[in-house]
Amino acid sequence: MNLMFSRGPSLQSRLALSLFLSVALILFDHKFNGFGTTRVYLNSLVSPLQYLANLPGEILNTSAGRLVSRERLINENAKLTHDAMLMSERLQQFTFLEKENERLRRLLNSPVHDDTKKLVAELMAVDNNPYSHQILINKGAINNVFEGQPVLDDKGIVGQIVQVSSTNSRVLLLADVTHSIPVRVARSNVRLIVSGAGSLQELFIPHVPHSSDLEVGDLLLSSGLGEVFPEGYPVAKVKSIVRDESRPFAQVTATPIAQLDRLKYLLLLWSEKTLKMRQ
Repeated sequence: MNLMFSRGPSLQSRLALSLFLSVALILFDHKFNGFGTTRVYLNSLVSPLQYLANLPGEILNTSAGRLVSRERLINENAKLTHDAMLMSERLQQFTFLEKENERLRRLLNSPVHDDTKKLVAELMAVDNNPYSHQILINKGAINNVFEGQPVLDDKGIVGQIVQVSSTNSRVLLLADVTHSIPVRVARSNVRLIVSGAGSLQELFIPHVPHSSDLEVGDLLLSSGLGEVFPEGYPVAKVKSIVRDESRPFAQVTATPIAQLDRLKYLLLLWSEKTLKMRQ
């Protein structure tokens, strides 16, 4: 069945007509700007479509940027955490070294007589025998250390050398029950003997007459008798005095001036007389 409007111009004629009209419209718009207003409206209608077309790309770019930024922040945070830990460790070392330097300064600035040679030693070990208070230091015969040599810390007398090896020595502390040291009271010049009581925080003073001029808080200094410990170094401070007339002597206890439970650096002393005797 043939339709009424089935026949018309050929495809070539239609293409030629379309090209002619397009060129004519382009020339008309170029010469007279006849479609300026229409173009504005068309651009307004098309612009939302352009935004929609660009939206997936923008989303991908934004997401990629955020992922890169997040990864960078994670890496930077990890690096900062690592650096902070390193700085913390260094700060701890600096704090430790600062305290050690302060101890050494106090030790070297302790009131040592001008005619006395001194040498700094370091604690190596502590005797684990509960009935003996001895320590081991890192100086020995090669450093001219000798038995009976006085040992101090930055506050007062610690004890004396009792055994010498080539590179280390053993020190008998004031607190040992076998140790005694002659002292005098700084206030009254009364002479006494201080002995170890087996405790690092306490010493005792035997054979003190009830009439002795001694008070709680008196400072006890080495008297120099016996020629082991030099005269005038702090030894202990009187802690308690019990005068019981039923007993022949007063019961007196004292607290050592040296920090016997916190020893780290020690000072070995040679008097001028000792140096001459050992030459």
